[in-house]
Amino acid sequence: MSSKILMTFLQNGLSELKSKGLYNEIDPLEGPNGPIIMIGGVKRINLSSNNYLGLATDDRLIAAAVKATEKYGAGSGAVRTINGTFDLHVRLEEKLAEFKHTEAAIAYQSGFNCNMAAISAVMDQHDAILSDELNHASIIDGCRLSRAKIIRYRHSNMEDLRAKAEEATRSGAYGKVMVITDGVFSMDGDIAKLPEIQEIAEIFDLITYVDDAHGSGVLGGGAGTVKHFGLSDRIDFQIGTLSKAIGVAGGYVAGRRDLIDWLKVRSRPFLFSTSLPPAAIGACIEAIGILERSTELQDRLWANGDYLKQGLIKLGYNIGASETPITPCIIGDEALTQTFSKRLMEEGVYAKAIVFPTVPKGTGRIRNMPTAAHTTDMLNEALAAYERVGREMGLI
Repeated sequence: MSSKILMTFLQNGLSELKSKGLYNEIDPLEGPNGPIIMIGGVKRINLSSNNYLGLATDDRLIAAAVKATEKYGAGSGAVRTINGTFDLHVRLEEKLAEFKHTEAAIAYQSGFNCNMAAISAVMDQHDAILSDELNHASIIDGCRLSRAKIIRYRHSNMEDLRAKAEEATRSGAYGKVMVITDGVFSMDGDIAKLPEIQEIAEIFDLITYVDDAHGSGVLGGGAGTVKHFGLSDRIDFQIGTLSKAIGVAGGYVAGRRDLIDWLKVRSRPFLFSTSLPPAAIGACIEAIGILERSTELQDRLWANGDYLKQGLIKLGYNIGASETPITPCIIGDEALTQTFSKRLMEEGVYAKAIVFPTVPKGTGRIRNMPTAAHTTDMLNEALAAYERVGREMGLI
């Protein structure tokens, strides 16, 4: 028999979320996550995927996954430190280091795991972390797990960062001080001011940590935000996922060899969780090879992103301060944003509402994610739906 206290808590909590427009419905896909997806037997234009370059459905990656599975099996069978490390894992990490222009890299089961692993392996209760107030939830959780003092600075405000860095380092209260930022902020599409952050870090001897989940494969010729700014040899931690532009699953940390060696013996997700399966590793290696050989997919992604942005601006929508293909359409009210998303879906466009706690209250939005796989006709059809629904609801 279930606990009455638990059931009351759950029922009241769910009712409150639904009444405020904060409850997220999950829509199972009935096929691949491409530019067109099937939900409930209906095809819809997909503007909600992180599959930036369309690699999740690329035949070359599928073939590489099958080949790796046939040779190594469906699973790795152990953690990395026992006998769950294949030569494929080693090859992937070598490719990642080369791709990110660092000495070494370490692969994890997800990008979220990277932040839980890496921050807590280096920082502890005697340290402090300067964290951008809009950093991803996995960064926030990683900081909490470390038990370090968390000092939030205003989003991309370099004066605030400098003041708080000076206060933290000159107080003498902390053994180490780290500054953490996303490379590209996933809800707004703006880019971190890495040159200014690095300059401040050098003045105050801060450890630098960049989560480039949404920048890798997109900026810097594919190598990411750090490479975009020419800082590959000056940032201590480069974090990335293998699930967005790479199109598969997993995450990684890239940096100096001593750092990677330390993470291999001190980061708990690496030590206590079964390693990435062969299919994922094989597909990731193939994806990185594709990105190293050509920028064609990145070029197409940026062209599609610019096209959608201009179309939404012309219609009168607020897309915020995006500097990347991530294109928010900011509505504000959470319930209104949910209704807008549902109407777009009825009009054949799958564009999910993003509301609190993913973004601050009152800043509900549709986060549009154009990819390299979209055609101009698809984007035109999506913009036509935005115009119909926006006029119907009085938003434009």
